[in-house]
Amino acid sequence: MNNALITGAAVRLGCAIARDLHHDHNVIVHYRNSKVEAQQLVAELNRKRPNSALAVHSKLNSSVSCQQLAAAANNAWGGVNVLVNNASAFYSTPIGGSTEAQWDALIESNLKAPFFLSQALAPTLGDNAGCIINMADIHGDRPMREHTIYCVAKAGLVMLTKSLARELAPHVRVNAVAPGAILWPQSLQDAEVKKDIVAKIPLGCCGEEQDIVRTLRFLVDSAPYISGQVIAVDGGRNLNI
Repeated sequence: MNNALITGAAVRLGCAIARDLHHDHNVIVHYRNSKVEAQQLVAELNRKRPNSALAVHSKLNSSVSCQQLAAAANNAWGGVNVLVNNASAFYSTPIGGSTEAQWDALIESNLKAPFFLSQALAPTLGDNAGCIINMADIHGDRPMREHTIYCVAKAGLVMLTKSLARELAPHVRVNAVAPGAILWPQSLQDAEVKKDIVAKIPLGCCGEEQDIVRTLRFLVDSAPYISGQVIAVDGGRNLNI
């Protein structure tokens, strides 16, 4: 049986990824604030296959916390062969009002944690011919207004993906998935803004969680000769930003 660690796996896209990988992996469901949801998901998965899912809390805000999460993942079933760096803070930081605390929080979740968690798990991933998949963003390449810090963090994650692909080769593959309009941010309630975004998507509609899940599954199972790549799953939105 394969073993996977998914960060930010209690809700939304991370939850969908965990459910899919659970078909043929034991899964470590990482959470930061969503304890109840993580426990509910783990209970659901363990009903399907006993002792196949574990919830682990971590703030992922330091190298030490990343090392502790990596140790918990390694100890669960004897190693990890899939790491999905999905956890991500997201909010606007307009120039003129942004704070150092916002910088730290956005960089920590979107860039610092993926680096130190990947570093901590590199030995077991190498031993198991594993892979790392980072959840990037199309705005890591094309900036979004009033989200400078977030976009900088995701741009860094893209370069981290490419750098790790060289550093960890040939034993570990490293790729990224860059979603477009898949799930609306919980803070976005303006129907007109949503309508405007959809109008700029060449395929004319929002994507679904399963579009990301299927892409991630391809990278895990069917892409032994792909590494260092960023796959945009956005309906062509990056062509029209």
